[in-house]
Amino acid sequence: LAVPWRWRCSPRRGGAACPSAGQIRAAFLRFFEERHGHRRLPSAPVRPRGDPRLLFVNAGMNQFKPIFLGTVHPRSELAQHRRVVNSQKCVRAGGKHNDLEDVGRDTYHHTFFEMLGNWSFGDYFKEKACSMAWELLTEVYEIPRDRLYVTYFGGDPSQGLSADEECRDVWLRLGVPASHVLPFSLKDNFWEMGDTGPCGPCTEIHYDHVGGGRNAAALVNQGSPDVVEIWNLVFMQYSRELEGNLLPLPQHHVDTGMGLERLVTVLQNKRSNYDTDLFTPILDAIHKGCRAPRYQGLVGDADVGRVNMAYRVVADHVRTLCVCITDGIYPGFSGAELVLRRILRRAVRFCSEVLQAPPGLLASLVPTVVEVLGDAYPELTRNANQIKDIINENEAAFLSSLERGRRIIERTVQQMEPSTSFPAEVAWSLYGSLGFPLDLIDLMLEEKGISLDSAAFNELALEDAKRKAGGPQAGQPGNTNTQLDVHSLAQLRSSSVPATDDSPKYAYSLGQHGQYEFSPCQATVLMLYRDQSLQKEVGAGQRCGVILDRTNFYAEQGGQDSDQGYMIRLGQQDVLFPVESVHLCGGYVIHEVTAVETLRAGDQVQLFVDEGQRLACMTNHTATHLLNFALRHVLGDNTEQRGSHVTAERLRFDFDTKGHVTVEQLQQVEQVVQDLIKKNEVVHMAEVPLTLARRVQGLRAVDEGYPDPVRIVSLGVPVENVLTCDSEAAMQTSVELCCGTHLLQTGSVEDLAIISERQLVKGISRVIAVTGGRAKEAREVGQCLAMEVDSVSLRMKQRITSIPEMQNLSKEVGQLTKVVASTAMPQWQRKELQTILKALQRTANTAIKKLELQQAEKKAQILLAKYCNQPVIIDTVPADSLSILMKVVNQLCDKSPGTSVLLLSPQASGEVLCACQVSKNCLPAFSAADWAVAVCTQMEGKAGGSPIVAKGSGNAKGMQGALTTALEFAQSKL
Repeated sequence: LAVPWRWRCSPRRGGAACPSAGQIRAAFLRFFEERHGHRRLPSAPVRPRGDPRLLFVNAGMNQFKPIFLGTVHPRSELAQHRRVVNSQKCVRAGGKHNDLEDVGRDTYHHTFFEMLGNWSFGDYFKEKACSMAWELLTEVYEIPRDRLYVTYFGGDPSQGLSADEECRDVWLRLGVPASHVLPFSLKDNFWEMGDTGPCGPCTEIHYDHVGGGRNAAALVNQGSPDVVEIWNLVFMQYSRELEGNLLPLPQHHVDTGMGLERLVTVLQNKRSNYDTDLFTPILDAIHKGCRAPRYQGLVGDADVGRVNMAYRVVADHVRTLCVCITDGIYPGFSGAELVLRRILRRAVRFCSEVLQAPPGLLASLVPTVVEVLGDAYPELTRNANQIKDIINENEAAFLSSLERGRRIIERTVQQMEPSTSFPAEVAWSLYGSLGFPLDLIDLMLEEKGISLDSAAFNELALEDAKRKAGGPQAGQPGNTNTQLDVHSLAQLRSSSVPATDDSPKYAYSLGQHGQYEFSPCQATVLMLYRDQSLQKEVGAGQRCGVILDRTNFYAEQGGQDSDQGYMIRLGQQDVLFPVESVHLCGGYVIHEVTAVETLRAGDQVQLFVDEGQRLACMTNHTATHLLNFALRHVLGDNTEQRGSHVTAERLRFDFDTKGHVTVEQLQQVEQVVQDLIKKNEVVHMAEVPLTLARRVQGLRAVDEGYPDPVRIVSLGVPVENVLTCDSEAAMQTSVELCCGTHLLQTGSVEDLAIISERQLVKGISRVIAVTGGRAKEAREVGQCLAMEVDSVSLRMKQRITSIPEMQNLSKEVGQLTKVVASTAMPQWQRKELQTILKALQRTANTAIKKLELQQAEKKAQILLAKYCNQPVIIDTVPADSLSILMKVVNQLCDKSPGTSVLLLSPQASGEVLCACQVSKNCLPAFSAADWAVAVCTQMEGKAGGSPIVAKGSGNAKGMQGALTTALEFAQSKL
């Protein structure tokens, strides 16, 4: 080797000569690459490509799933790999694997970590994998052998799995003492990818931090901090089928994973990951930037004021933020983006409140993170400035909310009765209005020794979910707080209560850096509405409708969802009134609010719209106009809008059509929209007299009543140009009558993907589309599924002579068909793949039938030669399925028409299959159904069929008796 592998450091010696984390990582990669011929691959981004089930890449094997599943494209670069090594960036926060709430409380949980791994794809297996691992740990890293313990799979009789003695014997041959080689159960030493798919036994290597010649076998897998797992070697040799049974894989694979942070802790002779050089530079930088005491590594009650916990939270979270932002995941409002937003806000809160750090500390740590990780992941170095900008921008937005939230909690706690739970409606306002993660609320309350009324909080969350799903509380008739009845409307008018001025909803602009800035709005409470009654006052905890003199909230209309947000009383910053929905009735805008405290007519309030939700609705509404124009452009001018619905998540559009929209037309529509997005056209909006607006040539308007004056939205062409006499500008672009809120430039849509298209009734179609990051994700998923389908197609063309192999391929086609039908992906691509999969399923079914017939014919020939024109054939034959057994019976009867046949086939599971056919010459005295029932009853089973053919099954214990019964029954009928 070009470099010395040994260094003067081991857990026995320690000292200043210990290797750095960078050296440890490099030694792992070079050991497998240079000494054992592995191909070194870069880490995949932590944003999963084409796997909607994952929020983040959370294991080293994620990028190799297609190989393990057998779906990899045979001509792809991935399919060429045999031995691979890498260090994979992983994030475990949100979803099934979620360590977020544990980070900081102990010294070993992380949201971001590095997974060192080596893989074999049909190359080496147990002996080579174990020997290389032992060589690296004991000879290169010089870990004392007596501190290492290995575990292996001890078997599971209920699954029909014997102990992995092959693996045990490998370790013993390598010189591991028998007392250090330990069997464990399915739970600890059998790895499965999911409910179905590749799986197999694993062997784990554990390290004893204490050592000293003791035997620590009893502490392995017992959760002891002294004896920890450092490496897991998985041997994929089975496939878990849909029925739950295990089948051997045609190719065996090896997947190993070793957490770098834990390995560095061992090799640097530390007991905490945070004491290694992966974290100490960051902890030192935190100390320099805050007013807190230096980090001491304290946990639990010893950590007074949670200062050490704060150090760990900030150090961990800033690493995660750097890696995620670099890989294209930004703090946002759904999915992985929402999780990252919570991580950022959790870090900001600990910086500000516990460490007493000035604003900007979090972003100031980015250069240190880059220094620690940049050599291994150079993309961090390239994106350092962008990471800092995004962190600073999000921190500034949250700090004002954090201070307000802290005051709200303190004020509420002061007003609470002793020994009571924190009110759910206040927690809900923090969660929904200020964007406080629930775990952050729990933590802030825990510090004050009180708990949240979780049951009431969950009830509020359930009501909100129902409302968003369009349930009975979503402002439908029957909601007595938002739908003004005729008498209340008359009362408002007779009392000279003015209609709400909602023009401030359009008061927003583009800031210097391209971000949207929404103007603040102050208003006066004019009236409250509850249980179909106008009221001047509503008590705490009650839900009501609030009528204001003016508002910047968008009320649900024109197919666009209403805004959400909150309002506060002027001069009372620490009481939030969450606004859950907004509705328009008779010129009055009714804000549905939960009164956290008593609310009165005359109160002066300040309004805060949920900017993220509003911006998402604006994006999707502008995209709806682009889509409307594109549909007319592609399908013809007779294509008229029949309805639409815009939410923060997606847009829906109904339109006239003469038939199904073709794949080519869907692609053309998307392309027209893409072109308009790329042009970044200005979105012009203005109010004009209705009579003037209706003269515009090419104007798009649905059949509904419009106010006068009416609002025109024009893409790329100023409204005054559109209104010019004889102007045909509206024929060349999108011009619509619309009261909705829109983007100011089309480029902000970023992307649009139509993910569904279907006919509602004859002549009317409905499309559903997503924009921005959701559209990008849908396209990535579509590309990955297309590769999987292409892979199946190629494998189907290969000459397959094994029925089980072809049946597995058929199952794979069936599973892919379900995934393609239910996954969000471009609709044109879905239709293409469904056509291909339908043809593949037919091909597979035909091939299986042909192979079964060939197999049945061979078995029938053997039996015909054996029994030679006898009137009855009763025998046992090996057959993989009842379908094949039935075909053997059919073949025998076809070739010997006067013969009646009953065959049994014992299975490995203990079941016996039965199939029979009676010669037509023997009817009606001899019935196949009665024959099969008599035989299967003898085997404690069941059967059924017709007088000519029947089938069934039973238990192997009664098979000999069943053969006797079969013969006696036949003799009695002939």
